[in-house]
Amino acid sequence: MAWVYILRCSDDSYYVGSTTNIEARLYQHQVGEGAAYTRRRRPVELVWSCQFERVDEAFAFEKRVQNWSRAKREALIEGRWDDLPLLARGRTGWIKRGHPDSTL
Repeated sequence: MAWVYILRCSDDSYYVGSTTNIEARLYQHQVGEGAAYTRRRRPVELVWSCQFERVDEAFAFEKRVQNWSRAKREALIEGRWDDLPLLARGRTGWIKRGHPDSTL
């Protein structure tokens, strides 16, 4: 089992990560032993998480979400599933056909 998670940092930015032990990883982030990004932006708050059967699936989803816009991450956090395809537009406003994010 593995987890993908999103933290809201003290500067209101988001951090996306994955782990096989979410409780231990959250503790590491809170005490400054996690990623360098969160170490400088504590305290952090868990705002979204999802469990995956396989580590490779979690890692792949983590990498996808890391490339999402803030608006798309917030739609995921808020459970606005129908908004995700609408937010899959690039900076030009056009949907990137064939891009992995074009369906989520």
